Amino acid sequence: MMRECSREILQEYQIRKTRRQKDAFIDYLSQRVKELGFEMIVEEGGYFKSRNLVAGDVDKAKVILGAHYDTCAQLPFPNFLTPKNIPVYLLFNLILLAVIFLLEFVLSFILYSLTHDALIVSLGSLILCIALIYMMFAGKPNKHTVNDNTSGVITLLEIMGELDEKMREQVAFVFFDHEEIGLFGSMAFVKKHKKTLEDKLLINFDCVSDGDHLMFILNKKAQAYASFFQEAFKCENKEIIVTKASNTLYPSDQLNFKCSAGVAAFHKNKYIGYYISRIHTPKDLVMDEKNIEILKNGTMKLMTKLSDMVQ
Repeated sequence: MMRECSREILQEYQIRKTRRQKDAFIDYLSQRVKELGFEMIVEEGGYFKSRNLVAGDVDKAKVILGAHYDTCAQLPFPNFLTPKNIPVYLLFNLILLAVIFLLEFVLSFILYSLTHDALIVSLGSLILCIALIYMMFAGKPNKHTVNDNTSGVITLLEIMGELDEKMREQVAFVFFDHEEIGLFGSMAFVKKHKKTLEDKLLINFDCVSDGDHLMFILNKKAQAYASFFQEAFKCENKEIIVTKASNTLYPSDQLNFKCSAGVAAFHKNKYIGYYISRIHTPKDLVMDEKNIEILKNGTMKLMTKLSDMVQ
């Protein structure tokens, strides 16, 4: 069963896009983190003055657990990801581009038919491009962000609430800002803690509540821990996939770290394989609490294994 703070975030704090919305969430999270035995600090920096929320001692921690807390604009189409099927992913994005070019062509045709002025046609095309970019990055906040990435935020809080005093010294939690516009929050965090993070494992939870196939995507340095992940997260009724980042496409904050694992939940289709759909749209509504429970318990086991290995 999820904690009260997790349920409150689902009910009251799913929208975390504007400065004001983030302020409200940061104030709330600071109180809840303190109740769970941590002090939270806000680290501001980077190109967009990202505000990363850090609980625990990054320097002393053996493992960093992360999840982005910023949320996206509402889009008319989902961010459709197929991590093991790159051709399908490329095809989906090519279709989107084709639709955009078609809109450009229709607009240009109408403007030229009405005005016969090439300058007005060019201005119309430019305005359409600006409008599309604005909609994607600065448009109306998506009100429903259960999977992307309220699920990751909740996973960190659920793990935080289970730690005993000894374990708290071995882990730091980071809620990253500005993932949705280009991983800028985690980029600023890595720059600030570059020397400290050289050999530390970062586990990043992003979109973990919608799907029965839990995938752990390990980069080259993190592959040394592959057997640990397999053992710690094995369970019934859900497929656990521990795989290499070199043959898996999953763009999230773990890409900025030298030793990292990205974690996400997927659906599976016999034709296209594993996929994520619905995120960045009003249909992002699914919270499978079983997934959160598996990730919480598995992370606790993994941290115990890593601690034993160090000792």
